[in-house]
Amino acid sequence: GAKIRARKLPREVEEKLLEENAKLCKMQFGSPEATVIRNYIETCLELQWGKMSKGVADIKKARAILDEDHDGLQKVKERILEFIAVKQLAPELNGQILCLVGPPGVGKTSVARSIARATGRKYVRISLGGIRDEAEIRGHRKTYIGSMPGRIINALKQAGTFNPVILLDEVDKLTQDVHGDPTSALLEVLDADQNKAFRDHFMEIPVDLSECIFIATANTAATIPLPLIDRMEMIDMDSYSDSEKISIAKNHLIPKQLKRHGLKESNLRFTDAGLTEIIDGYTKESGVRNLEREIASVCRKTARGIVEGNFKSFTFEPGKAEKLLGPRKFLPDTVYAEDEIGVVNGLAWTQLGGEMLRIEVLSMPGSGALELTGSLGDVMKESARAAVSYIRKHAQELGVEEDFHKKYDIHIHVPEGAIPKDGPSAGITIATAIVSELSGRAFKQSYAMTGEITLTGRVLPIGGLKEKSMAALKAGVRKVIVPRENLKDVSEFDEAIKSGLEFIGVTRIDEVLSLALEEKKNGTEPA
Repeated sequence: GAKIRARKLPREVEEKLLEENAKLCKMQFGSPEATVIRNYIETCLELQWGKMSKGVADIKKARAILDEDHDGLQKVKERILEFIAVKQLAPELNGQILCLVGPPGVGKTSVARSIARATGRKYVRISLGGIRDEAEIRGHRKTYIGSMPGRIINALKQAGTFNPVILLDEVDKLTQDVHGDPTSALLEVLDADQNKAFRDHFMEIPVDLSECIFIATANTAATIPLPLIDRMEMIDMDSYSDSEKISIAKNHLIPKQLKRHGLKESNLRFTDAGLTEIIDGYTKESGVRNLEREIASVCRKTARGIVEGNFKSFTFEPGKAEKLLGPRKFLPDTVYAEDEIGVVNGLAWTQLGGEMLRIEVLSMPGSGALELTGSLGDVMKESARAAVSYIRKHAQELGVEEDFHKKYDIHIHVPEGAIPKDGPSAGITIATAIVSELSGRAFKQSYAMTGEITLTGRVLPIGGLKEKSMAALKAGVRKVIVPRENLKDVSEFDEAIKSGLEFIGVTRIDEVLSLALEEKKNGTEPA
């Protein structure tokens, strides 16, 4: 009892512990109930009740820390600096609940560690991938044998303060089963109004989580339940452009790998062109994980060469990659040299970044059958049907035979055949390819396009434009046709993308066709 009073705990906690201690005094030493109560009191006393990290008050110092740890990521940095600024003006401001959404390898987990450094708080990581029991979050009741508090209380115990940065890693990979739904347990943790008094099953006393900064990470928001999304501020972390990857490699990855392999800067130098060759030929990713692996591979081979006495220093430049890293793993996806009929450059978004998505259309004498191949999903197939219906309705204006749907079979194919594809953003590409094939007008290879089509010919906005634009630039495309509503996204793109590509905003499919297809040559008939 004296030990409990000496800790100067919050009143509610002290009363509860003294009550449990009084029960313990009446029990026989060594009995199972006594062990449970003793374990409970010790666990409660291990928590540093009311202890707070002092935090960083200097916003310039915080910015310097964020810039030192990560290149780019302006949205995330701005959001954290805003929090620090508001915390200075209103110290009673509660912690924040952010969710960083982005593909693997873009630095979601490492930016959380950097946020802890910048705000002067302790950092604790809770991995949520594969958790299926709500007791993992909220703890087990202390009547159970081997009961213990949940991961949130353990995180506070580990941090030793009540205002740490708690990273909830992979929040999109929580699963439900018969033991309850862990996402529902997280609702209380992540609700700014409720988490002032979070009740863990084991603790039985309210714990104040309102000073914590919670940062959740996810690869996609699609699998996170809506009530959970509603409680978090979603921040999208886009793929890195090539220039950003080179900057990250020079400022972070190369120094780290040189140190790890016992090399000095004088032993190994990477040129920008050499790094570009690794990025284009040996990695296909949104982030920089594989780039770091390839840099590590070059470091290992350089270290071996130095130890064997073959050379004292090495410069990695174009032409040296194949000797050190083997044949190229990924070949460049370039546009065709000549304009073709029925072959159109589309753009797609994947977890690995942007891709060129060629759409091929053939028409053959037949009875109007529509064949769709290339592992297409339902949404993409429906886009193709909508495109065909629009063309049937406006056949005369488009220079297409009005009864083409009775006289010709149409086959739409999207290579590569083994890769599943879905989504509505290839709508205008499919429509352009069909009109090109049926009217005999060639598609201009300097163009690529992305956008959803409606039955009335309107072009609707799409997502993932930054990644798609990077793929277009690499493939040698010069002009990208996008929905007009997406033009506002272009201002946030890398300078290399903005200067290398011309973005043309459209609202209707007729604008797309007049831009991307050659004028019809006299006497041309559909194939």
